[in-house]
Amino acid sequence: MVKINDFKALVEDLKEQRRQLEKREQKLRRFEEELKEKLEEVSKMSLEEAKRLLLEEIQKDLKAEIAKKIRNAEERVKQEAKEKAQEILSDAMKHGATSYVAEYAVSSIEVPNEEVKGRIIGREGRNIRSFEKETGVELELDETNVIRLSSFDSVRREIAKRSLQILIKDTRIQPSRIEEVVRQTKAQMEEILLEEGKKISEECGVYNLSTEVLKLIGRYKFRTSYGQNLALHTIEETKIGVSIANEIGVNVEVVRAGCLLHDIGKVVTDEEGTHVEVGVSVLKKHGFAKEVVASVSEHHEDKPFSSIESVIVWIADAISGSRPGARYEPHEDYVKRMAKIEEIAKNFPGVETVYAFQAGRDVRVVVKPEEIDDDALTILAHNIAQRLEKEAEYAGQIKVTAIREVRVVDTTAAR
Repeated sequence: MVKINDFKALVEDLKEQRRQLEKREQKLRRFEEELKEKLEEVSKMSLEEAKRLLLEEIQKDLKAEIAKKIRNAEERVKQEAKEKAQEILSDAMKHGATSYVAEYAVSSIEVPNEEVKGRIIGREGRNIRSFEKETGVELELDETNVIRLSSFDSVRREIAKRSLQILIKDTRIQPSRIEEVVRQTKAQMEEILLEEGKKISEECGVYNLSTEVLKLIGRYKFRTSYGQNLALHTIEETKIGVSIANEIGVNVEVVRAGCLLHDIGKVVTDEEGTHVEVGVSVLKKHGFAKEVVASVSEHHEDKPFSSIESVIVWIADAISGSRPGARYEPHEDYVKRMAKIEEIAKNFPGVETVYAFQAGRDVRVVVKPEEIDDDALTILAHNIAQRLEKEAEYAGQIKVTAIREVRVVDTTAAR
């Protein structure tokens, strides 16, 4: 039987446990309220805002995935573009082959037989000496029926070649006739330039140019840059540029004209400035389209590219100029050295004409007979040799031959 005192103690114990539980419940409620307050304070957002935040987080993940796919796609496109560009350029370079013939330091003429060759030589070689004196070009003959005309100056060599062809057909080969033919050929040089300009322009597919522009283009044949003939370079570049333009679908005619005319400033000698500046001036003077002028103005990256056509002209120029074997700098040095030798001798008073032969080892100086007498001729030759020894670059020795020629012409009375 439970005692009353034990029962009372049990009731008191239960009451105490209840009070403890109530305290713990109150404490938990306060903690819950504090936690809610803290969460609200940290988030400070409604349910809608929470949804938006969640969506943004999801979108970030999606963006990262999309960006990764885009980067992979870009890499794939770049690789495919690189392969396609290589294909376009290699195909364009194949189209750059040209049949145009340029001569660098030697021209050759085949004579029909030994009899004609003998007439060219003349008695004791007088015809050859006269021909070399008038043209400034060296004639070389061997056991074959081929005559080689040698000179660093392409214009002189062209005059000599055409003059010799006329003389061979004419058969009257003697000093006076040689002088007459060479003089006539020099006077016809403008027509020769026009003829060559037409050939180069037609090879590039450009027509209806003015006579003055065609003559300038004709000078390409007689101009080199680092040993690369300007006519060959221009034709090659134009074919490459046109091929690229056709492949990627831009204005082919602008590229064609830009390639043909990009170096025209190099053959203009009466204007100051770089060949780019002079070229732009010439094209503006002749009314070329602004797109063509721009492609010439920008082909050395002196100005930012204004069109894809300008970029193609630049690319084609670079391909033609930098391909293996295109340029040969020592040839350019050789031309400069020969020109300097002639210039040194020309600077002496009384000198009329100077021609350098045999890679500069043989210099022939023609003087004005009314200014230089026979005694002064010997002194002049010595002084020129001394100056060349000090100022010229050469290998071996230089032989200086001074020539003074006096002519008296008279005529008979008419009958």
